[in-house]
Parts: sequence; C-alpha cells; structure tokens
Amino acid sequence: MTQADGELDGLVRKRIRALRVAQGWSLEELATRAHLSQSTLSRIENGQRRLALDQLVTLARVLDTSLDQLVETAADDNVVISPMIDAAHGVMRWSMKGEPGMSVVRKRVTEPPPDNPARMRAHPGREWLVVLSGTAILVLGHKRFRVETNQAAEFPTMLPHAIGAEAGPCEILGIFDRDAQRGHQPEGGSRGPMATEL
Repeated sequence: MTQADGELDGLVRKRIRALRVAQGWSLEELATRAHLSQSTLSRIENGQRRLALDQLVTLARVLDTSLDQLVETAADDNVVISPMIDAAHGVMRWSMKGEPGMSVVRKRVTEPPPDNPARMRAHPGREWLVVLSGTAILVLGHKRFRVETNQAAEFPTMLPHAIGAEAGPCEILGIFDRDAQRGHQPEGGSRGPMATEL
C-alpha cells in the first residue's frame, strides 16, 4: 500500500464515522441498517479491518451518499478558487469542481428588468440565485417576483426569464447547472445588455 492509498483509506474511514455521527446514529444503529455486526463496523471505522467494496457500497447507500463521494480523494491544495473576471459585463464567475459544468456568478445589476418579453431568455437547465444586497426583480414568464437581500430564488430556465434591479443597484450570486450556463453564453456577441439578466 502506498502512502497515498493509506491516506485515502484513513480518509474513507473518517468519512464513514463523520457521516454516522452527523446522522446521530450509534455504531449499533448504523451496523443494523447496513446489515453488519457492530464489531465489524467498529473495526472498519478504527482501521482494524480492511475496507471491502461490497461493504463500502452498502455503507454509502445507508449514509445517503454515493461510493464516489465516499472514496473521492481530498484536494486540500485546491480549496481556494479564484474567479474568472469578465470586466466588460461586470461578472465574476467561479467553476464548481465537485459538479463539472456548474458555475457560480457574482453580478452587480443596475438596470430594471426588460419590459420587452423578446429580451427574456429560455433554455434548458435550472438556476438558483441569492440577493447579496439591494432588491432584485425576477421576471418568470408573465410573473414578477421581488427578491430582497438574503432571499433566494430557484427556477427552471425553460421559463422565459430576466432579472433586474429595483430602485437602485443590487448584487446577486447565481448558481447555474451545466445547461443553464450554456444558455447564458454569448451568441455571436449580440445578447443585448447583460445587466438585465442573470
């Protein structure tokens, strides 16, 4: 076993214990749910028993996670992520490593939402946003929603949508899934003012 293998082995054992404790379960309760003996589970958590794939699959399922998440390697050296800055559109964008294709966008919005429905977008995907400061107006189809500081909104992007500021600038943080992110890529540079959209 290499040092890296040993570190991953120890990390998996710590994750099993941490997930069990987070659920508020005793060794006995998790062992019962996973159809293991309490002593077997204790030896797994304490490194006194080798990790068997079939047991890891069962433990991951019972602990409401996936095998991939249970055994993924730690990326301690990649914890801090710097944004990509699009100064022309006033956007900061962070890629989410754990979810390829997802990104986080921070944007200052100064204009009200468009009055013209033709300037609203619709595309596959989902978006989630939180207003960091000010008040935003989220337009979904024919409905308008007022989203105030510290409030969040989530919506499917197949609905025609746009976002704007109400009575002064607002700052928003948006999370786009892969499809939603693709739907907001510039189309030949003729999207119109990005300040009205998230």
